[in-house]
Amino acid sequence: MSDARARVLEHLLEHSVRRGDFTLKSGRRSSWFIDSKQTICAPEVMVDVADLLLSKMPSSATAIGGLTMGADGASFITAGVAATRGRMLRAFSVRKEVKDHGAGGRIAGALLTSDRVVITEDTVTRGTSLLEAAHVVRDFGAEVVVLLAVVDRGGTAAAMAAREGFVFDALFSAPDLGFDYEGA
Repeated sequence: MSDARARVLEHLLEHSVRRGDFTLKSGRRSSWFIDSKQTICAPEVMVDVADLLLSKMPSSATAIGGLTMGADGASFITAGVAATRGRMLRAFSVRKEVKDHGAGGRIAGALLTSDRVVITEDTVTRGTSLLEAAHVVRDFGAEVVVLLAVVDRGGTAAAMAAREGFVFDALFSAPDLGFDYEGA
């Protein structure tokens, strides 16, 4: 295990994972919850998170983003770190609803129709937010090259993504954190 991966894993376990009785976005109950933004946005490991994401991204990718709020921290930090290393990645958010003022639309930030896009998310259980963002980006005219989560807690996102023609990957899995997958 790389030093960066070990540091991020330790931070996730210490600061992001909570045990108890939780209701997930899907409405299902779980004995554990992960607020991975507590790690993604922590100054002591945010560069490590970005490095890990960059290591999983195809070199041909030109943009990173996803559904706001889940993707914002990872997207913006990764694009910023990449820029300091000479790799120019545009970053963007996909709004949950169409904006009815200004220029409108669901894309906010820097995205071009010619971009090869990494759709990201902090934590996925089923992968529905990743797929929603991928559809919006594809409808915009850009090419989605991979769906990339920081944590996969459900274990079903890869199959769901594959059914729709997308590739899925994650930095960490539920088993990496000491839990069974939650499933769909």
